[in-house]
Amino acid sequence: MAEELKAKGLRVNSDLRGEKITRKIREHSMQKVPYILVVGDKEREAGTVAVRGRGGLDLGVMPLADFAQRLHNDIDTRQ
Repeated sequence: MAEELKAKGLRVNSDLRGEKITRKIREHSMQKVPYILVVGDKEREAGTVAVRGRGGLDLGVMPLADFAQRLHNDIDTRQ
């Protein structure tokens, strides 16, 4: 999934360490990452991502393509 987002021109970092997911989410939230995508087996099979926004905002589960479009819209409105 990271490669798909990179192919759309988006900056992506993957955290594939063996740490617990809650620890990784907390760690990246403290770094003020704009969006955190959580992808487990269920999400991978369905082609979806669980999205968390800055400030602990839970944006729910959405298809990867919808999230990519949301990012592009965010980028367009900033410029």
